[in-house]
Amino acid sequence: MFTNLYYMKQKFTPDVLIRYLYREVSAMQRVEIEQVLAEDAGLRRAYRSMQHAYQLLPKVTFSPSRPTVQAVLKYSQRTALEQQV
Repeated sequence: MFTNLYYMKQKFTPDVLIRYLYREVSAMQRVEIEQVLAEDAGLRRAYRSMQHAYQLLPKVTFSPSRPTVQAVLKYSQRTALEQQV
């Protein structure tokens, strides 16, 4: 299913579709991929499968601990004072 998919001379690999899914492609690439997705049922199926898998991933957020934030702020303040001297 996740083989290299071709459209005209452009090769769309699963990596390209994943970068598109995560919005990590240029505006030009995005337009090109969207055009191909509209025209190529096989590529569209592969993308929808990836999209479904992405939606099933747990949504995780990370927050630094309070001591970590305080250490960063302290370091930032110390280095800012050193630059003034």
